[in-house]
Amino acid sequence: MRSILKSKKGISPILATLLLIVIAVAAVIVTYAWVMTFTASTTSQAGAMLAPENVRFYSADDVEIVIRNSGTSDAKVVEVYQGTVSASLEKQSSVDYDPDTQIVGAGSSIVIDFDMGPNWVSGTRYYFKVVTEEGFSLPFSAEAP
Repeated sequence: MRSILKSKKGISPILATLLLIVIAVAAVIVTYAWVMTFTASTTSQAGAMLAPENVRFYSADDVEIVIRNSGTSDAKVVEVYQGTVSASLEKQSSVDYDPDTQIVGAGSSIVIDFDMGPNWVSGTRYYFKVVTEEGFSLPFSAEAP
């Protein structure tokens, strides 16, 4: 029994060093794989980046909105809202889009034209919201000339 306790053999220092190197390399590979997956999913979510380029009030009650997509993927505009108070916007029913597909491509723009209903009043601030098929909402405002 005493001979078993006296023989205290461990692993050699060379084997211990190699084992530590293998564990460190494995940890680096796992971390690299996780970071690459995380950044790929984060950057693909950026997609469309919409911004109002121009708002034009013309004739008595017509408005033309130009929306630019500076993102890397297309977006389809499905709803347009307008009002004089940002908290209570009304959905516009008769909206014309150019292009007719309602798709604003990456690096391009879309022209949205609609009848506001009552005549717009010079000097009044109007609020707009454009909603895409993916659920992205772009609120902005403009003052009538």
